[in-house]
Amino acid sequence: MKWTQSFIRTFREPPADAETISQRLMHQAGMIDKLISGVYSFLPTGLKVLQKVSNIIREEMNNAGGLEILMPSLQPASLWEETGRFGKMGKDMITFQDRRDRCILLGPTHEEVITDIVRKYVKSWKQIPLLLYQIQTKYRDEIRPRFGIIRSREFLMKDAYSFDADDKSAETSYFKMKDAYVRIFKRCGLKTAIHQADSGVIGGKFSEEFVAEGQCAELEVGHIFKLGTEYSEKMKAVFSDKEGKEKPLVMGCYGIGVSRIVSAVIEGNYDDKGIIWPFSVAPYQVLLLPLKSGEETAEKVYENLQKAGWDVLMDDRDESAGIKFADGDLLGIPIWLIFGRKLKEGKVEVKLRKNNQFHDVPIENAGHFIKDIYNHDE
Repeated sequence: MKWTQSFIRTFREPPADAETISQRLMHQAGMIDKLISGVYSFLPTGLKVLQKVSNIIREEMNNAGGLEILMPSLQPASLWEETGRFGKMGKDMITFQDRRDRCILLGPTHEEVITDIVRKYVKSWKQIPLLLYQIQTKYRDEIRPRFGIIRSREFLMKDAYSFDADDKSAETSYFKMKDAYVRIFKRCGLKTAIHQADSGVIGGKFSEEFVAEGQCAELEVGHIFKLGTEYSEKMKAVFSDKEGKEKPLVMGCYGIGVSRIVSAVIEGNYDDKGIIWPFSVAPYQVLLLPLKSGEETAEKVYENLQKAGWDVLMDDRDESAGIKFADGDLLGIPIWLIFGRKLKEGKVEVKLRKNNQFHDVPIENAGHFIKDIYNHDE
């Protein structure tokens, strides 16, 4: 991507309502745009990061045996009445009456919906264990939305649900998900701690939360629950065991705040100049900065790197080197190739955003150098 063809808009001043580092930097780097309190649009660079986080989650969920589905955001209140949860979230739950005067809610979570699906289609022990997941928008009318996308009223979440025959099998599913979460957060460049947690309105026997390091006191990025038979008994989600005896399915629930991860990564990876993205979730992996007479050489390297599969941004704007460097620091792209004073020696200056180190590399070796840095970083 070339900067002049992109929709990247940077700002020197932070928004007046910024309470955290991630909220400030996401606005300044042009990743998000605030519509109203607690509701944000993801702009191109922000969406690229969100998609990369989602892809990491998908890969690890699929590797753990998960099957992706997509459930509706609109849910009938009648399902929540079956479990006795309707009203327990108070005004955080967004509800309305449809034209047939039925009470409909915008899904804050999907335990009832997934249990309804499974009770329709799973009848035998031969169909379990089963792990279903989705990546979907959730809605919670927070009384005081804060910290940008960390605590917002509309957010992207991965929620997964396991269904097993007994507690022993359910325990296996729980720890399989716990291990998958550790891998997900590590791949995203997050350091997390695991704590026993309050299960709250989700309920169940036991839960643990994953809390990311950072400046914000809130970034919880994941929560896993042993639900037991709380939902399956109330909603009559049962199966026939090997002896033909009817039993309730034993459930687990596993949530990850996908959009929260984006903020959490920033909270743990920045300096006084801007964001420092890990390779795995960076909007672009390589930034090309042609200065003065370096445009032609930069163009050739740009084409070669794209062909090699790198996610490249070339700053082809008619701006000063100072502005380009400041914006590059703000965006936090891991590797820069600077086409300037070293060109007469057949070299390109390579800057590593992580530690702000510079290396002089022969132009023909630039691709190999990037690959070595990438492999080391991963």
